[in-house]
Amino acid sequence: MTERLEYKALNDQAYDAIKQGLIAGRFAPRQVFVLRNLAEVYGISTTPVREALQRLVGEGLLEMKPNRSIAVPDWDAAKFSELFRIRCELEGLAAELATARISDKGLVELGAVVEMIDAALASGDYKDYVALNQRFHFTIYDAANSPRLLRIIENLWGEVGVYMNELFAGSDYGAVANDEHRLILKGLSARDAGRVREAMVKDITVAADAMLPRIRELSGKQAPA
Repeated sequence: MTERLEYKALNDQAYDAIKQGLIAGRFAPRQVFVLRNLAEVYGISTTPVREALQRLVGEGLLEMKPNRSIAVPDWDAAKFSELFRIRCELEGLAAELATARISDKGLVELGAVVEMIDAALASGDYKDYVALNQRFHFTIYDAANSPRLLRIIENLWGEVGVYMNELFAGSDYGAVANDEHRLILKGLSARDAGRVREAMVKDITVAADAMLPRIRELSGKQAPA
């Protein structure tokens, strides 16, 4: 019984690690996963990694190729646009719910993240921005105290996270990347749920507008051999 529980734990750990990698944009569209490499990274055997990947395929975050390899789905502008519309509704709702529930400690944390985002943007450290942006959003979504809604949002980010590294490609997004975060924080501090929801939707919209032209460009290019 102990071995079965430990094995299940490894399976879940691999699943969580890969899913968090997708959410954080550590993988790219068209990237094929090599079981042995992932197993070495996580320090486990290939079996729990394989089952974690198959679970993510079942959830639509990864895809099975005709040759049975597992990869991140290809660039898809139509899919990205659909995800954007869903995110506006669900993340706007989560932000609204969080307004009355977020603690003073949570507000202090968000303020610190906003300052760290400013520093990342000033230094041109866009990888740090992507990580900090995720931290900002999920601090709010966690505060909504709606576990089912949070799980749905995590799955949405699992699909859209692979696009996040294109935020700053060929756009001036850096000049406005933190603007709506400040407005969200002000709305949360004032406990103004409508204002928070509006600013959250605007934040998602501005980012999507910055990424969509690049995603359309990449979706028309062939994958490397």
